[in-house]
Amino acid sequence: MGMDMRELLDRAKLYYTENQLFEIEDAVHIATKAHDGQKRKSGDPYITHPLSVAATLIDWGMDSDTVLAGILHDTVEDTGLTIPDIETRFGADVAFLVDGVTKVSKARSGMRSLDSYLPQTKDNLSKLLIAVGQDIRVIIIKLADRLHNMQTLQYMPVETQKKIARETLEVFAPLADRLNMGRVRVQLEELSFKYLNPVEYNHTKRLMESRLKKSQRRLGHVRHAVDRKLEEEKIPHEIDGRVKSVYSLYKKLDRVDAVDDVYDLIALRIVVDDIETCYLVLGVLHAMYTPVFDRIKDYIAQPKSNGYQSLHTTVTTNLGQIVEFQIRTHEMHYYAERGLAASFHYNEQKLTEDYRRRTIAELPADLAWIHNLQIAAAKAREGKAFSADDLKLGLFSDRIFIYSPKGDIFDLPHGSLPLDFAYRVHSDVAAKASGFMVNGVMKPFDYTLQHGDRVEILTSKSAKPKPDWANLVTTPHAKDKLRAQLKRSGGLLHQIARAKKFLPRRRAKSK
Repeated sequence: MGMDMRELLDRAKLYYTENQLFEIEDAVHIATKAHDGQKRKSGDPYITHPLSVAATLIDWGMDSDTVLAGILHDTVEDTGLTIPDIETRFGADVAFLVDGVTKVSKARSGMRSLDSYLPQTKDNLSKLLIAVGQDIRVIIIKLADRLHNMQTLQYMPVETQKKIARETLEVFAPLADRLNMGRVRVQLEELSFKYLNPVEYNHTKRLMESRLKKSQRRLGHVRHAVDRKLEEEKIPHEIDGRVKSVYSLYKKLDRVDAVDDVYDLIALRIVVDDIETCYLVLGVLHAMYTPVFDRIKDYIAQPKSNGYQSLHTTVTTNLGQIVEFQIRTHEMHYYAERGLAASFHYNEQKLTEDYRRRTIAELPADLAWIHNLQIAAAKAREGKAFSADDLKLGLFSDRIFIYSPKGDIFDLPHGSLPLDFAYRVHSDVAAKASGFMVNGVMKPFDYTLQHGDRVEILTSKSAKPKPDWANLVTTPHAKDKLRAQLKRSGGLLHQIARAKKFLPRRRAKSK
């Protein structure tokens, strides 16, 4: 039996106000009535699914509006409830989120109806999800929705299991990683791997379990020694082990000869109060053991593209044991586990510049949107006024999405022109471009593409790249391709001219 109302409300009591709890209970009643008579493949009442999604959102610490949208997320698509109905009862923000989730579902449905000829790529699908549901909370609801569907996938036919598992592995797990939701990514990967390749999954799991006890015994001595040394140095810290996931080990075994060569099967993680202490701990470890210098990675000074921050180092002990360490602040650790969902846990103290400077290193300019989102998320969590635009994803903030006639999606920089799109599709297609239909209307070569445009490239056998096209392309990719084509065609013309110069002239035919 799945989640029920009483269990959900008991969980919610720990985090929300009395008025918010009243709204959550009201939403459960409305969703239960709307889904009345609907069943899941397991035979459970359908309402158990949205309640499970809402429970996951509560566990992730989301604001009450997101939880309400999680409860109602399937009502507009599967029942007679409408967006205006939801707005009247729960307000514009909840209606906005449910509408976003519904649009994502409809876009996915549209793509499935085109399966026979639509080029399905994981990048294409990931972009579609982000393009349609730009508010971070819409994507987080979809991830909670997919996680519960994966947890109950055993009730589906085998072919359906494999199709959903493959899509999850190729699209939803990387999407979770893009949002730095590490824990969710691992859960989705493990479940997908289990259904896609059960033989390899079980083999890798047994292999891991057979090595874990030996690794844990060895690591126990190192952990104890490091713990004691940090206490001697009076450095407040927490230390624990991180076990590699089955799927991560499976991928790693493709690159190494044997499981004994996987040095990070278990890594030791040290969590401290501030950034300065992270580097202090790194120095202590390198004084205790011999560092493997080419395996030292400073993701604090240079965060990963999803905002992940931590120090990684690998050392060799006096007994020849190779051990990996991860060193981070509490805030970095929380963000590494929950990613952008962690933004909703921020409070006033954590948003002060002094606190952030001590616990989170400044992000590069292209990742500044993460900090802005954290501020907006904290306001949403505390019920304060914020702009919906503040919660829009910045993953593609400088990009526009352009659709091909078949529905394939290409992302281009703002200000791109039709030839930029053509060269993204294929340089050979661009070389034969004679015109462009945008949303069914003929547009000139200097038309500035808009987000959501559907572009058809018209081609002609006689068309060829022209030098003045240099003023009609803006992206480096298009410029490079055009330059190469003009160079080739110029060289070819030169060769033809030279050949003609040395060829004997044809004699005129005698009359």
